[in-house]
Amino acid sequence: MQHPYTTLIEQLKDTVDAQRIITDPTLTLAYGTDASFYRLVPKIILQLDSLDEVVTALKACYALTIPVTFRAAGTSLSGQALSDSVLITLTNNWRNYKISEDAHQITLQPGIIGAEANKLLAPHGRKIGPDPASINTCKIGGIAANNASGMCCGTAQNSYKTLAGMTVVLADGTVLDTLNENSRHAFQHSHAELLNDLAELATVCQEDEELADKIRHKYRLKNTTGYSLNSLTDYSDPIDILQHLFIGSEGTLGFIADITYNTVIDHAHKASGLYVFKDIETTCRAVSELGKTTAAAVELMDSRALASVANEPGMPDFIAQLGQEGNTEAAALLVEIHAKDSADLAQQDAAITALINQFAPMHQVAFSTDTTVCAQLWAIRKGLFPAVGAVRETGTTVIIEDVAFPIEQLAPAVRELQELFTRYHYHEAIIFGHALAGNLHFVFTQAFDSQEEIQRYSDFMDAVAQLVAVDYQGSLKAEHGTGRNMAPYVELEWGQAGFALMQRIKQIFDVTGILNPGVIINDDHQAHVKDLKAMPAADTLIDKCIECGFCEPVCPSRNLSLTPRQRNTVFREISRLRRTEEDPARLADMEKTFQYQGVDTCAATGLCADRCPVGINTGDLMRKLRQQHSPMANSIARWTAEHFSAITKTTKVSLGMVNGVHSVIGTKGMKAISKTAYKLSGEKLPLWTEHMPRSAGKMKAPTIFAIGKEKVVYFPSCASRNMGTEKNAADSRPLAEVTISLLEKAGYEVILPNKLDNLCCGMPYKSKGFVDTAANKAQELEDSLWQISEQGKFPVLMDTSPCASLSKETMRQGITILEPFKFVADFVLPKLDITPQDEPVMLHITCTSRRSGLAGVMQKVTEACAKQVIIPEDILCCGFAGDKGFTTPELNASALAPLKAQVPSNCNEGYSNSRTCEIGLSEHSGIEYRSILYLVDKVSQAPAVSQTD
Repeated sequence: MQHPYTTLIEQLKDTVDAQRIITDPTLTLAYGTDASFYRLVPKIILQLDSLDEVVTALKACYALTIPVTFRAAGTSLSGQALSDSVLITLTNNWRNYKISEDAHQITLQPGIIGAEANKLLAPHGRKIGPDPASINTCKIGGIAANNASGMCCGTAQNSYKTLAGMTVVLADGTVLDTLNENSRHAFQHSHAELLNDLAELATVCQEDEELADKIRHKYRLKNTTGYSLNSLTDYSDPIDILQHLFIGSEGTLGFIADITYNTVIDHAHKASGLYVFKDIETTCRAVSELGKTTAAAVELMDSRALASVANEPGMPDFIAQLGQEGNTEAAALLVEIHAKDSADLAQQDAAITALINQFAPMHQVAFSTDTTVCAQLWAIRKGLFPAVGAVRETGTTVIIEDVAFPIEQLAPAVRELQELFTRYHYHEAIIFGHALAGNLHFVFTQAFDSQEEIQRYSDFMDAVAQLVAVDYQGSLKAEHGTGRNMAPYVELEWGQAGFALMQRIKQIFDVTGILNPGVIINDDHQAHVKDLKAMPAADTLIDKCIECGFCEPVCPSRNLSLTPRQRNTVFREISRLRRTEEDPARLADMEKTFQYQGVDTCAATGLCADRCPVGINTGDLMRKLRQQHSPMANSIARWTAEHFSAITKTTKVSLGMVNGVHSVIGTKGMKAISKTAYKLSGEKLPLWTEHMPRSAGKMKAPTIFAIGKEKVVYFPSCASRNMGTEKNAADSRPLAEVTISLLEKAGYEVILPNKLDNLCCGMPYKSKGFVDTAANKAQELEDSLWQISEQGKFPVLMDTSPCASLSKETMRQGITILEPFKFVADFVLPKLDITPQDEPVMLHITCTSRRSGLAGVMQKVTEACAKQVIIPEDILCCGFAGDKGFTTPELNASALAPLKAQVPSNCNEGYSNSRTCEIGLSEHSGIEYRSILYLVDKVSQAPAVSQTD
């Protein structure tokens, strides 16, 4: 690395922690990846922790003329969040917020995810206006910087229209808080020339009637092509102009440090309906009329779009029927209505249904308030993008373009767009979009592995630009931002006068041109077909990954090492280098870095698959990579499996010995010895904590009842058979003893499997990549449970969620397997008297339970047992991951970093359904976590038997 980057690092080292100044080539590749189909690799990535650090970094880059780009979540699709220079990302400390007393305003830092902001506002019946499809992933900084909108917000509730104020940092490091009078006054003094220039631009613009009319026309539609020129016609105060120019500026004018939104009503009463019409013309005429009603959302789907999801589960039969009939003309509208109360909703339903019926829908699902029906209908719309992604060829990427047409010209525009698909051989392309705003998305697959393919794409985009911007005077980018993708076409859409205005705006704010160069304003008319991202084959488990980043918020290692998207990116490059053999030294370095950053620190929870549009589980790939064991390792794994009973006995003895040493030398001495042993072993020995369990001791046999009791098979996991409670536990009984006590209290006869100490679900082996050994142990357990349950006659309770989840996944015979919460809900609570306790409790929903859809059940059971239940925010997986909490404790610590601050001062107990998870939860919360079965046992009594019984 050369000057000026070495100088920059030297200047920042006293301000920014060295671990947050990243230059490792593997990590800059990984962290530099975004959702677009472009690839730039930063020289330096700065993970900044505070406003002061941003100011310091910007001042240094400004003085050294070093280009800099800001990145929030990296879900941008047009290449606006990339850099081959300095990329600034934010740590987890940019998530502060403030809600006004009446909740009509909310101030948000840029690191808050959009959906989190809405969750904060939900108790007040409010939400932020923008509602992009990526709201569960994208962050406020990106939402504002791209003027992202969505299905319901249209142009009336986007960031531009709902902006109340913001704090920004300019290229020279100056901070302006537009809601603070002192800050405004200081800025008016220090940057008078900038403000005068903006005021002059506004005057020129407002006096040029033709230009002003064009601007007003363009923003009648959704439009994010170029800068927000409407700020020059809508406002006269230069600070108002400035802050509205920042909306949609994509980091090319400065950094948004916080934004205050005027919130909007989140209606509690909603209904959705689906209507299919004979052709696109009829459909678009219906859209025009619906635009005159109170409809909140109208989503259009063309025939190809409908065909792409026809065979998905839960689809109405008539969608598949259209394809079977060879119908290529039909199109559909998904309509949603919102209301303040049920009476208003019924009135809208009747009026809008009558209007829709005028256009003679061929098929329909009438308006419904049933949340299940509504979810199924919206699953059609949300499944369109994944449907194309799932069928694309390996090596191609999925491109989603985003345009807007005048609504009165929507039908012919769709026809001509479909004709372009045919002309340029995009036969898989589909059209859908936010019809009320004339905003259409079209999705297609594209290879960039040959000049011929690149030229096809370039010619297609030239034709699209001509159709949209010139022929229909529409918007080339309606809500996805200009980026690099549309920068060459900005002048075509806006004309010479409008483009000159944008060039002048850029010059006013960014004199040295360091802010996100190449984005929005770009003199290179071929920029959109340069720096294209290769998507080489790597492994069928991840080849469908489109690097969208939707997986990242749920990944427990996201603040420690790599996310699933980043793992996939790096592994693709490693696979390419292995095939080409072009750079052995680089390959070796990448493999070394990836071992820890990618493989060792992956919890392999599978939560990423639930968020992925095409269902990719990157954890499966990491487990596959862990299968690369030596013959000796495989032999050891087989031996332990065959002598599992001996291993469990050894484990109990070891835990007993460790507890004995702890009793003698105390907690402080134990921690010191453990840390030393952990380091000397190369971090192979488990790291002891004061919440390390004692030996569970010998299991007490269940009571033998008279004939007639209902029976239940209880399989204590190997963790609960070996691990007792921690030294200072509130209830010192091992989990198995508590479980048997509770089941007998509920009137059940408890049956234990034969040769229990030799049984295991296989999870310890599967997580370490010993697939065959894991399968053998799973089969051994299945055979035992099938026999002891009398061929599935009796239900089986497994006291640990991951074991239950894996067993349900692997077992093929008809055995009913339940983890603790579901078992308690179905089989225990109905048989016991519960007196909920006053003391508050914490509840951790394990990742396996979350994936199994048990979050609601867990909350319901816990709320039956305690009057106050706290489910912490931002913790979807604890990161303990079997034994990684012992061997890679930093993963557990990182995943649970937000936990302790969310534990109320009067709360002393937490509950879950996984023994190992509970160890880590106890360590990082400051309170004891244990199985929910302890709480149920504590607050329950057997029903009193009446004298007449």
